[in-house]
Amino acid sequence: MAAAETIQTDPSTPQTGSAPVRYAQALLGYADDKRQADPGALDRIAADLEALFGLWRDDAGFRDFVADPRLDATKQRNGAFAILERAGIGTEVRNLIGVMITNRRLSQLPAVAQAFGALLAERRGQQTAEVTTAHALTDTQRAAIAARLTEAGYPNVRLVESLDASILGGLIVRIGSRLYDNSIKSKLQRLQYAMKGAA
Repeated sequence: MAAAETIQTDPSTPQTGSAPVRYAQALLGYADDKRQADPGALDRIAADLEALFGLWRDDAGFRDFVADPRLDATKQRNGAFAILERAGIGTEVRNLIGVMITNRRLSQLPAVAQAFGALLAERRGQQTAEVTTAHALTDTQRAAIAARLTEAGYPNVRLVESLDASILGGLIVRIGSRLYDNSIKSKLQRLQYAMKGAA
């Protein structure tokens, strides 16, 4: 991967003080409080939220449900809790989702999960790499990306994934202030510029 350009903060990333960050901070504080009586609470809560984010990322039907503004709180609660039950999501994350539904913030679930992951990664000394692909990554692809980032001098990286069909294929990786753009869209644009220059 070759560096393409230095980037500014991604506008889709939850900003400090935003509602998703406040929810994430509240959940992290709650997990810290629970750790006194339950040392594994933080890891369990993080795993539940990561699993829920994975479900949102990989299941178009769940993404549509989360984003649907037409559903009232009762329908959202019934549908969400049935999904959480089937997915084996614990009480703490279920309670968070209940509060978000009450406050009409369920659509911010992915941003809350990303903000929580970023806060936890920062606490654990991990770097965060934002990976944008046209199609969902497989576990093998995730492992390969993490290995390449380690080779490039970014060890202990946490991947935050997003989908953008407009890039057509390949991937875009943002880590710190660096951008690695290996998308088909970018390659086609470079080819187009090269052809114009040759004409």
